[in-house]
Amino acid sequence: MSNTQNRVKKILRWTLAILTVIVIISGLGITYYTTTSYITAGLLSKTTAFWIHFYLLIPFVILFVLHMFIKPILRAIDRLSESESYKGFLSTNKGVILVILVILGISVYLIAGQFGSSQPIKLDNVEVKEYKGQKLSSVNDFRENSIKGPQYINESTYRLEVTGLVTNPKNYTYGEVINNHQSYEKVVSLDCVEGWDVTILWQGVLVKDLIRESIPSPNANTVIFYAYDGYSTSFPRDYLENSNILMAYKMNNATIPPQRGFPFQLVAEDKWGYKWIKWITKIELSNNSSYQGYWESRGYSNSGNLNESFLK
Repeated sequence: MSNTQNRVKKILRWTLAILTVIVIISGLGITYYTTTSYITAGLLSKTTAFWIHFYLLIPFVILFVLHMFIKPILRAIDRLSESESYKGFLSTNKGVILVILVILGISVYLIAGQFGSSQPIKLDNVEVKEYKGQKLSSVNDFRENSIKGPQYINESTYRLEVTGLVTNPKNYTYGEVINNHQSYEKVVSLDCVEGWDVTILWQGVLVKDLIRESIPSPNANTVIFYAYDGYSTSFPRDYLENSNILMAYKMNNATIPPQRGFPFQLVAEDKWGYKWIKWITKIELSNNSSYQGYWESRGYSNSGNLNESFLK
């Protein structure tokens, strides 16, 4: 085997070895995120980690196949390079080769675009950046970490159900929630267990107003929230009634976009981000104070208090 072939084979082996390690690490990263909601200190979302892992597998498979058949391939290249017909092909098909290289370059660019910054979310109003002298975060400062990705809910068919241990169960339309109830606004910070935080001007209705309209039973001590994607979490009833907790439909003066929880997101102040449930579809009054939601049943604290560890 020539020195050139040896160099090619050595480079191929090292590249394959490095790529193998990266593929394994990225695969473990996805598993780690799924079980604990952590990956690289929150630098990557679950979706980004998956696509990185997926696209790494493509060159990995190609290099693995090349490695398995490197000897016959190199021999064929040597024989081909000595052929006059091969040299003639290169000279007469430079345009075709250039087009192929351009297509490959565009493909690489499009794949790389999967990991670039996401497109800004369009809002129906001008997003305010400051409120009473306090600087606000942007709607684009959030990181996507929901269990099934953004949910897109049809406003015309949406219903908010208030049920459980109540005398007067409710089934609100979107318009009935926002038009038939007093609106409130406040600046509240969301702190995620991944290490990032945002400060937003929230506007919405008080959860306690919805609860009172349903006439809850005296022994209903727990309120369980359910989301369109199957997510759930719960709170003591006293927390929602005594802390003026909002169920928001606007953020920074703009309607909450689907990526952030349209039609409603709970503003669970003084709680970790996993308690801030999005895409709310049902509120259930219960006497099950030990109810565990999605992350709570996976080892997270049921209280979710910011001044405490989010792990049990």
